[in-house]
Amino acid sequence: MTGGAPTELAESFARLIRSDGPMPVARFMGESNARYYAARDPLGATGDFVTAPDISQMFGEMVGLWLADLWVRAGRPADAIYAELGPGRGTLARDALRVMRGQGLEPAVHLVEGSPALRKIQAAALPGARFHDDIASLPEDRPLLLVANEFLDALPVRQLVRTEAGWRERMVALAGENAEEGFVFTAGTQPMDAAVPDAWRDAAPGTLAETCPGAAAALAELAHRLTTHGGAALFIDYGHLTPRTGSTLQAVRAHSKVDPLALPGEADITAHVDFAVLADIAKARGAAWIGGTTQGAWLAALGIDARAQALTAQAPHRAEEIAAAHRRLVHAAEMGELFKVFALSGGGWPPGAGFAPQP
Repeated sequence: MTGGAPTELAESFARLIRSDGPMPVARFMGESNARYYAARDPLGATGDFVTAPDISQMFGEMVGLWLADLWVRAGRPADAIYAELGPGRGTLARDALRVMRGQGLEPAVHLVEGSPALRKIQAAALPGARFHDDIASLPEDRPLLLVANEFLDALPVRQLVRTEAGWRERMVALAGENAEEGFVFTAGTQPMDAAVPDAWRDAAPGTLAETCPGAAAALAELAHRLTTHGGAALFIDYGHLTPRTGSTLQAVRAHSKVDPLALPGEADITAHVDFAVLADIAKARGAAWIGGTTQGAWLAALGIDARAQALTAQAPHRAEEIAAAHRRLVHAAEMGELFKVFALSGGGWPPGAGFAPQP
């Protein structure tokens, strides 16, 4: 803990650890986020963080333009559906659908959302949307136009650390006798060498590797659907496009970073997405990897500069606001480099715009 009374979930974790021993990082993160998202709307100035769709309508409009362009070049299939994973307040979908309708694309809307609090907000923003608890319940008999913005980063990661005795799972233990004294990381006792990729097997002691089973399963499922029924999937998240080691675990509360172990159930815990691994998983299941790039480069390629100029011309009194939003979305020192854009297609659908041709 970093001060203050422990959260209700922290007390529960403390009891479990005293009874059963340290718990895996993945369990700590997964249960913390499940509790966190179930009870609140974490977005906006009064919440804990702001996502790109809330910064400006331009973000959702570029997503809608990307999807509409793909749909047109795929022959305008009438049965294509729009699906979004973790759709926040429905802002991205609302802005994207407005652009799609302008191109003649009016798909049924399917939202994968586990938070009852956010479902209420999404239902008001997107009347007629159908809700799903997971990807598996999305329709399987039609092309899929799927978007996931800041979804994969919240899925639990498994951390493995190289000790002098070999690879072990990174665990969470009590720092003292009770929750008031907080939690600390520790290495587990069971050998985990078989779970580590060959390239890292002989890494130096202290090396830490992250895997995300939930993200891997999601990409495998979506790749199968795209290959079988056609469509495309667009993922936007902070992460890396080439393999790397080291912990990326972090937490945010009230727009400030906090200790990831300090406030279980009361802070948003995330980790960077390993897009390189996910690309390999998707390609192994037959999907076409359209490409990966930075958010700034992708938005620029789709024409966000011209859109910002048009919005400014329509509302000159908002010029500073529009310029600030544009900078935040695309500038390297803001979200432009940290956030990556990654896309897949399948079933003979063409590659999407904004990416370099893939080998």
